[in-house]
Amino acid sequence: MNSALDILRRDFGGDIIEPGAAEYESASRSVLASGSPAYVLRPGSVDDVQAGVRFAAGAGLVLSVRGGGHAFPGFGTNDGGVVIDLSGLASVEIVDKDRHRVRIGGGANWGQVAAALAPHGLAISSGDTRSVGVGGLTLTGGIGWKVRKYGLALDNVVGAEVVTASGEVVRASAERNPELFWALRGGGGNFGVVTAFDFVAHPTTDVFYGRITFPASQAAGVLQGWASYLRTAPEELTSIANLANPFAGGPHAPVEIHVAFDGDDPELAARALDPIRRLGTVLDDDVALRPYADTLVDGMTPPPGIQLVARSGFVDEESVPDVLRILAEVGAAERSPIISVRSVGGAVSRVPGDATAYAHRRAELMFVTTTAGPKPVVEAARPALEAIWDRLTPHVSGAYANFLAGTAEEDVAAIYPAPTYERLAAVKRRYDPGNLFARNHNVQPGTTLS
Repeated sequence: MNSALDILRRDFGGDIIEPGAAEYESASRSVLASGSPAYVLRPGSVDDVQAGVRFAAGAGLVLSVRGGGHAFPGFGTNDGGVVIDLSGLASVEIVDKDRHRVRIGGGANWGQVAAALAPHGLAISSGDTRSVGVGGLTLTGGIGWKVRKYGLALDNVVGAEVVTASGEVVRASAERNPELFWALRGGGGNFGVVTAFDFVAHPTTDVFYGRITFPASQAAGVLQGWASYLRTAPEELTSIANLANPFAGGPHAPVEIHVAFDGDDPELAARALDPIRRLGTVLDDDVALRPYADTLVDGMTPPPGIQLVARSGFVDEESVPDVLRILAEVGAAERSPIISVRSVGGAVSRVPGDATAYAHRRAELMFVTTTAGPKPVVEAARPALEAIWDRLTPHVSGAYANFLAGTAEEDVAAIYPAPTYERLAAVKRRYDPGNLFARNHNVQPGTTLS
């Protein structure tokens, strides 16, 4: 151990933060989890990342890779191991103006990306939170405010720079290491540390963005009408429906339909949005023309001791009525979890199902239930939450890794259908046969899922 640490201190040019250091308390935790790692490494270069990976592997220590640190299971920290915090690798560079090609450091967050691209009239459809990391979101999906027009964040990736478990730097694209490139787009952090992504951005104008709310008593009809309309709505329109907002009355809270229309033409926007306004009695409507960067919200960091437990599912067209009926009933009950339903389809569904490791291309909707509170409250709510999911499961296909707190084998199986998992396991055997990168929804190199 000492020799490995001596080599690290010699080769690592960034910050090495150990217990007792002034910044250790903040450095040791991720956004949604506390930890007590032996070392938090903040690299300033790709060489530093290589040194950190070799140290963790050589010392036999658990390794966490932290981009934004928003993973619900707390992948960005651990107890007694090594955390590689990529926040120092956060550059955003336009490398080809004509083709809108952008290189983004693995430690950047989406707020930094949006701010850097805005002066150039460019954007990348990402998530909906400024502080969420580019890496964590992109490696497993990226359902953002332009998803129906431009697809997932990972659909816009054209290359990546990866430090593998052996400490080597590998570049992946459709032409170079294509199986690794396939696996990175949906397979999470299983294959190495992505120190840079190459994206193709798209030109953007301001967008019509905001929230249209309806009475809780109209939830069932609004949700069904909303989903039916989104099936044929212009792909410039992306939308999220929220129920049981605990800050607005829980089961009595208005139904919130959040919308983003990708364009600045008021007539086209009105044509796309007015069918939503006609779904029920509008209580509030704050849709307005805003810069795309302003659609991203500030992420919430829970107070110490507060847990967030998220579970997600995908819904195919034939199951939409049943799932929305159940969610409307659940949202009207006391102690309902927070419910969010996101429109997908559009550009996402036009990508072949085996083109990337993101396997849920045919889904119309992705929904999330979230329970929040101190650990005793969360545990007390678990039986009721399980009962809700018992009702939903027959109508649900798979799970979205970015909104999934569970890490058991059945959770991984929900993310990756068997053919996808087997292909990922083959890539894992090549690039990480010892499973150094296990702090994720883990694909194990020597196994298949039953």
